[in-house]
Amino acid sequence: QIELVESGGGSVQPGRSLRLSCVASGLPHDTNCMAWFRQVPGKERGGVAYSLRRDGSLFHADSLQRRFAISRDNQTTVSLEMTGLRPEDTAVHYCAAHGNRWCTLSAHEFAHWGQGTQVTVSS
Repeated sequence: QIELVESGGGSVQPGRSLRLSCVASGLPHDTNCMAWFRQVPGKERGGVAYSLRRDGSLFHADSLQRRFAISRDNQTTVSLEMTGLRPEDTAVHYCAAHGNRWCTLSAHEFAHWGQGTQVTVSS
């Protein structure tokens, strides 16, 4: 079993940046794939980006790839750099992980989830 702890959320004005971090503690083999998702009330949890440790690959959702960037800081830590934030980016952002060989942004594939960190963008 692993525990995921997110940090770095907060309230910012439109156009500003935030950096989220997620640290996993527990079994390293369960962190081959680490990803960020976000959710607003009444909507499904949507994939933002993932990092696959096995081959170093990174993937971002098409609509976010020019503003958001995921990085794998070490074996058990990922960060999400968010720039040019917009009000529609307001959501609870979750870190997720699993140990499978392949990675996608399908939430049902992830066995481990953090508690989430709130990001609010407003003027």
